[in-house]
Amino acid sequence: MWPMHQGESASDLLASLRTLVRDAGDAILRLGASGDAIASRAKADSSPLTAADLAANAVLVAGLAALTPDIDVVSEEGAAPDEAGATRWLVDPLDGTREFIRRNGEFTVNVALVVGDTPRLGVVHAPALDLTWWGGSGLGAFRTRGRDDRAAHAIRVAPLPAADAPVRIVASRSHLDAETLRFIAGFARHELLCAGSSLKLCRVAEGAADLYPRLAPTSAWDTAAAHAVLEGAGGHLLRLDGAPLRYPRATLLNPPFVAVSDPRLLARGMAVK
Repeated sequence: MWPMHQGESASDLLASLRTLVRDAGDAILRLGASGDAIASRAKADSSPLTAADLAANAVLVAGLAALTPDIDVVSEEGAAPDEAGATRWLVDPLDGTREFIRRNGEFTVNVALVVGDTPRLGVVHAPALDLTWWGGSGLGAFRTRGRDDRAAHAIRVAPLPAADAPVRIVASRSHLDAETLRFIAGFARHELLCAGSSLKLCRVAEGAADLYPRLAPTSAWDTAAAHAVLEGAGGHLLRLDGAPLRYPRATLLNPPFVAVSDPRLLARGMAVK
């Protein structure tokens, strides 16, 4: 499925990644204790950048280079290679920088291994919540608190809600635009939840929400890691035309998408529009 190194298994690789993302998360928390680290400057796309983003990126890039020296690293805060390999790491060292600046704890560290245009495995770590999710298609999906992975438990998307039950929809805390609100309003019975960063995808993966629509812009490194976890938990990340979301090397921009526990839910929203 992907190149392994010195007999390394997917389980071994995921274990190494969990240590690495937690180390990056520790770097974020150390800097977050300083008011100066929360100060930000705007990047070219007007999104904020802090010292914590850069510190976490340094930990991840160095760690991945040591772990898999022949696999390119494509990071939001790094210099992406002009010709990334078909097998590559997609990294967001601090997903939800706005949430980090607001100190609400809803930010994550995301690392995914992408082969071709498909995320094969991913790890998502929420440093302030001390939670880690990991998995991939055919690998299952798991969540644990702290660093003792012996306490991890398998997660699974929720079953299809009854026809008269509200659909639990999780949406972006910082990017809840009018188009997304119209999409949500298409569900006659729904419960709206809000969260930051890739936590939204993890909420669907662990059965705490049924659906997550994202119509505002995102990049591949925002979603690939939690996408792998979602698929490992039995869920789906779909474009609005119903096709699976993929990650072609030619672009880092995602089209609008919907994460869903069961694709049959989408018909309920369309039925009342």
